[in-house]
Amino acid sequence: MQDSVPEHEIGDNERVLASAGAKAAQGGVASVAVEAERHVRWERVAGIVFGIVSIGVGLMLASLAAFLLFYTGKAFYEGAFESQPVASLALFVCLVSGVGVVAVCTFILGVRLIRNKIRGAHLMAEIISVALGVCALCELMLEGVTTIFWILAASALFLSLVFTFADPALAEERRLQRVLRDMEAREEAEDGTLGRDATGRGYMAVNFFNLFWIFTIGAIFGDAVETVYHYMIEVPGEFQIRAGLLWGPFSPIYGFGAVLLSLMLNRFYKAPAIVIFLVSAVVGGAFEYFVSWFLEFAFGAVAWDYTGRFLNIGGRTDFMFMCMWGLLGVMWIKLILPWLIDVVNKIPWQWRYSLTAACAAFMIFDGVMTLIALDCWYMRLDGAPTDQTAFQSFFATHFDNAYMESRFQSMSLHPELTTRVH
Repeated sequence: MQDSVPEHEIGDNERVLASAGAKAAQGGVASVAVEAERHVRWERVAGIVFGIVSIGVGLMLASLAAFLLFYTGKAFYEGAFESQPVASLALFVCLVSGVGVVAVCTFILGVRLIRNKIRGAHLMAEIISVALGVCALCELMLEGVTTIFWILAASALFLSLVFTFADPALAEERRLQRVLRDMEAREEAEDGTLGRDATGRGYMAVNFFNLFWIFTIGAIFGDAVETVYHYMIEVPGEFQIRAGLLWGPFSPIYGFGAVLLSLMLNRFYKAPAIVIFLVSAVVGGAFEYFVSWFLEFAFGAVAWDYTGRFLNIGGRTDFMFMCMWGLLGVMWIKLILPWLIDVVNKIPWQWRYSLTAACAAFMIFDGVMTLIALDCWYMRLDGAPTDQTAFQSFFATHFDNAYMESRFQSMSLHPELTTRVH
């Protein structure tokens, strides 16, 4: 008689394989178990590869942390920090400590992946990805788009892939046959529940597909609203480009705001309107304040200034706009989001993944190019040479000051306002 395996020794893959086998037996589809077994073997190999690369990334980040610590000690010894603002010192300490913590966590993550501890790795990969993003923002505000920034950004991108691989929900989906998944999607589309939260705790399902299209449609809608508002109310009869990216009618601030409202209000969709209003006002005001602060400290960019208005906070947000965020939140969760989820989930299932991937690739490319163009614009205004690198020469030729001023008409750069280390 074969010995039984204790429950605590059964890995994630074995549980999924058993589950898939049970589904095959119940549905009479014997090929599901065979397909699931093949996916389990592939994912075991992928887990080992991801684990090895994660350990390598952890060691690389540890070396970067050691370099930053050495640089910090040398700078303090030479008195280089005496002329820097306190905000720059705080950002530098955050950067150094953050990279060190991320390096250790990434190394541990790699070990867990090699040992097939996928469920624990999922949460750790998500936390590390967010931490790396924060470190990249700190570096951007300190020195702009540098080699260290690209190292951190590439590490964050890799960790997001690990997060996708290790996500239990996504792993379960990968292990099921595509035919069964498409059949379920068709049934949900017919029932009108596609894109909804199956657990009932929130309104929408929090996944990349929903969040990406919320960001995209929010960015387009925000650009349209800003343009009409300026033309009709702010300066009647004057047309002004209000886009925030190099190409397309996209205002990423509104896109990120739409995603933030969707995430924060997802579980409040049954709450009273006054609760939604207050939560939206606080979240929206804090978001607007942070974006203004980041743009100013990273690029010296002043995109709006509410100084002198009623109950303004540092000129970055004020009472009226917080109330507008509150009203928008109520309209968003009660009216706009249900309609939006219904619209984006009408995309034919044959095109859902390919279309989303193609559009996401374009948005990422557009965002990265915009970030580099803004950094090069800042450096030119700050008096830095414009032909030190191929990047600078390219952007100085194709996206010079005149082009940037005409594209970002509501934005002005002031290098003296930044926290960058000089």
